[in-house]
Amino acid sequence: MMMIAMPRPLATLDLDLVRTFVTIARLGRFTRAAARLGRQQSTISLQIGRLETALDARLLERSPQSVQLTDAGARFLVHAERLLAANDAAVAELREPVMEGIVRLGTPEDFATSRLPDVLARFTRAYPAVALEVTCDLTLNLLEGFEARRFDLVLAKREPGTQSARRGVRVWREALVWVGEPAEGQPIGLVVSPEPCVYRKRAVEALTRARLPWRVAYTCGALSGALAAVKAGLGVAVLPREMVPAGVEVCRDGRLPGLRDTEIALIDNGELSAPARRLKEHVVRALGG
Repeated sequence: MMMIAMPRPLATLDLDLVRTFVTIARLGRFTRAAARLGRQQSTISLQIGRLETALDARLLERSPQSVQLTDAGARFLVHAERLLAANDAAVAELREPVMEGIVRLGTPEDFATSRLPDVLARFTRAYPAVALEVTCDLTLNLLEGFEARRFDLVLAKREPGTQSARRGVRVWREALVWVGEPAEGQPIGLVVSPEPCVYRKRAVEALTRARLPWRVAYTCGALSGALAAVKAGLGVAVLPREMVPAGVEVCRDGRLPGLRDTEIALIDNGELSAPARRLKEHVVRALGG
């Protein structure tokens, strides 16, 4: 009698495990993910093990410094984020009344072109009746606009460790790198934003500490203009490692010193409307700090 092999049944995914995986993928560290989720690191390690068993695939490669997605993990992340977005939208629709209104958000340009679009897209899918008004500008201008009450929420660059409520809640930690290549035999030309700028401060501090001669070669308040100057060879600039765009090379010149991290914080005016409060919660949850 011939035996017919039965197809393996599809696994039903536990969304709690999926959320843990997405959090680790976004933050790049088990310790950060554990702190964000309010769980022990051993617990989330077990959760990832259960998820990998259910999918019969290895999703993450771990090292002492970081966590990297495997090819399978990168493919699954796309589906995992869609699953969570659909879940969150369904829960929001059934638990809450229709959320309507306008939320005014200010954000630095480099962050707005990298991490933020996907975060905001998921929010608008969950709350389609909420109109977002997003303004990209220098942190100094954003804070001035915030003081003038032109924004409900502002994402602002700041020094790490700032804890006051006025300076907001940290949502992102930025590891900084040099981009571009310095000219040989000349003071290092800097491509910077107008003062005050955290990246400019980091560049000047690092070069001064290393006793390297430098000069401001190009000042531009727009990211596109600064990147054009770097590509043209006018100088080097400082950018977050994860926000270096295609076509711009991380500097490999061993003369340039290391750079201290910076942070991005979410600041609110303390009198948030229901839609603005929901956006704040969404950004904090999505980025994880």
